[in-house]
Amino acid sequence: MNKYGEIAIKAARIAKDGSCPRAAWDKVAACKFKERTASIKKACPKNAFLGLTEDGFIKGVPSGSYTKSVLNKQYALKALALIKQDPSLGNDLKKLWIQSCGSESKAHNSQMDIVIALWSEGLLQ
Repeated sequence: MNKYGEIAIKAARIAKDGSCPRAAWDKVAACKFKERTASIKKACPKNAFLGLTEDGFIKGVPSGSYTKSVLNKQYALKALALIKQDPSLGNDLKKLWIQSCGSESKAHNSQMDIVIALWSEGLLQ
């Protein structure tokens, strides 16, 4: 699991305790990456997490308006649907990404790490 997956798990647990999911992500990312501002602000994994949260897919976290991202949210939601249909995709990040975005040439940017990490921890519904 990469660092963004770890951030997603911790942020989900903090959000379950009542914190805003966006604030939870920002707090955990800042602790994980310290002074590496670009890594802290990296939008793709953050918006994948917020997209799942926004639509109520993270257990114990209320749905709401958390992101303006369309594509990263879409990738995460598609990946979750695919994993629900075929849980073995949780072990094949590359295949999950290709099926989620519909392209073999588009670069993955940690969106699938979010879905796989949360799924593996039983935090998605």
